[in-house]
Amino acid sequence: MSTRVPESLRTQIDTFDRRSCCYCLTSEAVSGIPLTYDHITPASRGGLTTFDNVCLACRTCNEFKTTTIRAVDPLTQEFAPLFHPRQQHWQDHFAWSPEGTKLEGTTAIGRATVVALRMNHALIVAARRRWCAVGWHPPAIEPKRG
Repeated sequence: MSTRVPESLRTQIDTFDRRSCCYCLTSEAVSGIPLTYDHITPASRGGLTTFDNVCLACRTCNEFKTTTIRAVDPLTQEFAPLFHPRQQHWQDHFAWSPEGTKLEGTTAIGRATVVALRMNHALIVAARRRWCAVGWHPPAIEPKRG
């Protein structure tokens, strides 16, 4: 199901999310990976097309997320909700690996999100390795907002 995001809302989201994926922090300018407007709670599950429920996501995160709202935490084997970029702070749930190429979930929410969105698949890790080599990665973590 495709839900149109009005231009005024797109502009607000683009500015707030700094043209970066709210899940893996991949910058469109650095990666060249197109960003999409993601319904955090999918429209098919009742999510509204509002600022509180739409964020920028790279195509990879968005495509793997599909209509998923929770996933199994690989540590506890229990279901956990996926990370909600408008209600939670990225740095409370994720950290970069020491070499800066892999995302590590630091909570059940973070771990479940990393697995569900396949945030460390081989192609993106290889790209991050190249970005690290030239100083473009990992991205600076912004102070907590909201």
